[in-house]
Amino acid sequence: MAQRRGLAIMVWSCGPDDADRAATPFVAAQAAAALDLEVELLFTARSVHWLLAARHDTPIGFGRETMPLATYLQACVEAGVQMRACSQALAALGLPREALVSQCSGLGGMVAFVERTQDPRWSTLVF
Repeated sequence: MAQRRGLAIMVWSCGPDDADRAATPFVAAQAAAALDLEVELLFTARSVHWLLAARHDTPIGFGRETMPLATYLQACVEAGVQMRACSQALAALGLPREALVSQCSGLGGMVAFVERTQDPRWSTLVF
């Protein structure tokens, strides 16, 4: 049986001061999942803040499309998207794994992301 094609998305540029841009990676992930791709989101650098439970109610997006972060997280989970926090980013911020939302699939890092870029069945996006 052939393995599914996938999309690995690195989110690094939209931290807590960029809530108007933060919805885009979630929407891209949902669109890819709707196309039956396996989807992984890796939140690194300042963007790891979007996987913190303390941010759960933060409105993200822009215009009439602004919704609580929790809405985007749940939609991704329901679509089968795997969301991971960069272990190095958490360590740099002095945050424990317990600070992450329940929708987070666990920890990830650059080695796994770069490995995806080398797999011909996977495409990558960086936000």
